[in-house]
Amino acid sequence: MQPFRKPKLCQQLHHLFRFTTTLNLHLPQIKSLSTDSNDPKSSSPLPNPIDAGSSNRKPISLWPGMHHSPATHALWEARSTIFENTINGNSNSNDPHPKSPSQSRTSILYNFSSDLILREQYRNPWNHIRMGKLVEDFDALAGTIALKHCCNEDGSTRPLLLVTAAVDKMVLKKPIRIDADFAIVGAVTWVGRSSMEIQLEMIQSPNGNPDTSDSPAIVANFTFVARDTNTGKAVPINQVSPETEKERLLWEEAEQGNKLRKKKKEEQKHGENADNARLRALLTEGRIFSDMPALADRDSILIKDTCLQNSFICQPQQRNIHGRIFGGFLMRRAFELAFSTAYVFAGAAPHFLEVDHVDFFKPVDVGSFLRLKSCVLYTELENPARPLVNVEVIAHVTKPELRSSEVSNRFYFTFGVDPEAVKNGLRIRNVVPGTEVEAQKVLERIDAENS
Repeated sequence: MQPFRKPKLCQQLHHLFRFTTTLNLHLPQIKSLSTDSNDPKSSSPLPNPIDAGSSNRKPISLWPGMHHSPATHALWEARSTIFENTINGNSNSNDPHPKSPSQSRTSILYNFSSDLILREQYRNPWNHIRMGKLVEDFDALAGTIALKHCCNEDGSTRPLLLVTAAVDKMVLKKPIRIDADFAIVGAVTWVGRSSMEIQLEMIQSPNGNPDTSDSPAIVANFTFVARDTNTGKAVPINQVSPETEKERLLWEEAEQGNKLRKKKKEEQKHGENADNARLRALLTEGRIFSDMPALADRDSILIKDTCLQNSFICQPQQRNIHGRIFGGFLMRRAFELAFSTAYVFAGAAPHFLEVDHVDFFKPVDVGSFLRLKSCVLYTELENPARPLVNVEVIAHVTKPELRSSEVSNRFYFTFGVDPEAVKNGLRIRNVVPGTEVEAQKVLERIDAENS
């Protein structure tokens, strides 16, 4: 049975992603880092732009994890004053107080049109943007925004542990050019007791001058949670007070989304989401593969036959300011494995369309033995000319000494396939579950996407 869901806007876009770039044989000077750009003569209306290509990247004695992208490094430098105020004991214990989204709004500028050194670090083999590095930067910027929102008025902050809890969505809305400037800008949009939602937008203007009035190329929603650094328990944080109509709409949307998620969890807890008929239909084809493989559909393949995995030791250069492994690094590694899985499955280089969802269940420590396992969970073939490939990546923290393995993260991605390759005869196979657990997982993801 082929799973169905409503067509996405991104189905109409991924065929536009073919770009070529001609690199000039000269290297312009790299601009200095600027964390305050309120110059009225500036043509960019972006708030507090941070230069992703800044050459001001000298090591800070108290700064961990230097093995990151240029943008991540620049963002961490922007956090340094707050971080140093906190560890030097200059923070106070003021009670949480409301802050407007504008007080946390931050942007980072990528001068790809002139900074060829920076552009080269974000270019993939097909002269497109290297999405894994961009995903890593999104997480870094969200962390900077979360920290800024939790600051006191004097610029210091309480000793909080701020961690990425989930990425609800990261949707590609229009093609990204590798040879044009762009900016990522974001702010806190909603706050619960100890959690906050942050919306980020990647803006690239056709005229090469990113402007917040332009429609975004990527929209992403991150959830961060605050924990006490000593006890690990949830602690209250500053509430958010929307000021503009757009900020109020974003707050209401996030509030409604949180209520729906809580309701869904309750329904799952009481078994109200069980759908035995759909489950049996999904398993029908998989049982033929198991019981009568010679009669199985040649245009279908079992989930287990699409799997890839890799393993690595988490190094100290990949840690964040709390000594744990940087969430953006995990997202980049998961994305690159998912891309490889879709590439091997489809037989042609895939195009990124969405980060469907990311869960951060457990922190990953320096020295952890991490295993990433990926598979094609299902394909969407309603439009044969523009098939979609949905990939799951699960991260396991493995402890050989204790003979234990725990899931730390789950990642879900959607990729498109080059329409030209499909026109030339490339066929994307239907992926079917072979076990009840796999079938249930497919149904959960389809329902999550349709909701």
